Amino acid sequence: MAVYKDGNTGKWRAVFRFTDWKGERKQTQKRGFATKREALNWERETMLKQEAKLDMTFGSFFEIYETDKRKRVKENTWESKSHVIRTKILPYFESRKMEEIEPKDIIAWQNELLSYKDESGQPYSATYLKTIHSQLSAIFNHAVRFYHLPSNPAQKAGAMGSEEHKEMLFWTKEEYLKFADAMMDKPQSYYAFEILYWCGIRMGELLALTPKDFDFGKCTLTINKSYQRLKGRDVITSPKTPKSNRTIKMSKFLCEEIQEYIDMLYSIGENERLFPITKSYLHHEMDRGSKQSGVKRIRVHDLRHSHISLLIEMGFSALAIAQRVGHESIDITYRYAHLFPTKQTEMADRLDIERMGKEEK
Repeated sequence: MAVYKDGNTGKWRAVFRFTDWKGERKQTQKRGFATKREALNWERETMLKQEAKLDMTFGSFFEIYETDKRKRVKENTWESKSHVIRTKILPYFESRKMEEIEPKDIIAWQNELLSYKDESGQPYSATYLKTIHSQLSAIFNHAVRFYHLPSNPAQKAGAMGSEEHKEMLFWTKEEYLKFADAMMDKPQSYYAFEILYWCGIRMGELLALTPKDFDFGKCTLTINKSYQRLKGRDVITSPKTPKSNRTIKMSKFLCEEIQEYIDMLYSIGENERLFPITKSYLHHEMDRGSKQSGVKRIRVHDLRHSHISLLIEMGFSALAIAQRVGHESIDITYRYAHLFPTKQTEMADRLDIERMGKEEK
C-alpha cells in the first residue's frame, strides 16, 4: 500500500497491492485525488473490500455486491436493480458503515420515501416502495449470507409499501377485430398485433422473433429469446422464465398471414428481427388504433390477457393455457379465476351427482 503525490499535476495517487483468490499478486491504483486524505481513504476502503470487513461503507459493499451479482442475472434485470439502488438507496446510505446501520436508520429512510411527493403532488406507489425496500434488504441479506453481517436491519425494520395488482383489462374478440382493421394501413403494426393477440406472447418475445423461429410446414412458432433496448443497444436475452421456452401451434390463417408478411420483407435473413421496432412504437400504435377504432385503450401487455381470456371462454383448461403462454398453471388459475365463472358451479353440480350416485348404491 502506498500513496504518492504527482509532481507534475499536484494530484495524489494511491496504489494497493494484494493477493487474489488464485494466490496471484495483483495491484490496483487510482489517480487524481485532490488531497492526501482522500487518497488514504480510498486505500483504506479498497483494503476493507479486499478483506471483506464490514467496517467498510455501504457504498463500498455495493461494489462487492455488484461484482458478485451482476453476471448472475440478465442485463436488463441488473439495470433495473442498479437504477433503484443508485437513485433511491445509495444517496442515503453510501457513506454509512455497513456494521453501523441499524433498524432505526432504515425506518428514517423509509419515512423520507413515504413522505416524498413529485411535482404534481403524487407519492411513490405502494408497489414501487415495496420494490425499493426489497432491493435494500437483498443487499443486507447478501452481507449476512456471505460476509458475516450479524443480521439484516432492513428485515428487522419491516417492509414498506405493498404489491398492487393493476386492473386486468382485455379486449373481446370483436373489440380486437375493430382495432386490427384500423391497423391494416401499416403492415408491420398489423402483423405484430396479430401475433400478440392470437398467440398471447410477450412484447419482448415478439420483438426478438426471426424467420427461423417459424416452421410453416408444421404451423408452429418457437419462443426462445426476448428483446430489450438497453442504453441505446439492442439486447437479446433468454425469455423471462424457463417455462417461457416453448413452441406454439399457430392457427392456419395466422400462419398464412406471417408467410405473407415475410414475403413483403426484402431479402431478410433467417436470423434478422422480423419487427425491428421498439416497445415505445407499439405503445404509440396502440394509441392510434384505439382512437381510430373507438375501442377502449388497453396496454400492449393486455393483449396477452385478451388471448388468455379468449381461450378460457373457449373452454380450454388452465394447464393447456399455461403451456401455450409460458406460465405456471397455478398462476393462470389464481390470476384469471374471475374469468372461470361457471367452474365452481360445475364442480358443485358434479359433486352432487357423485354423492347421489353413491347413496343409490
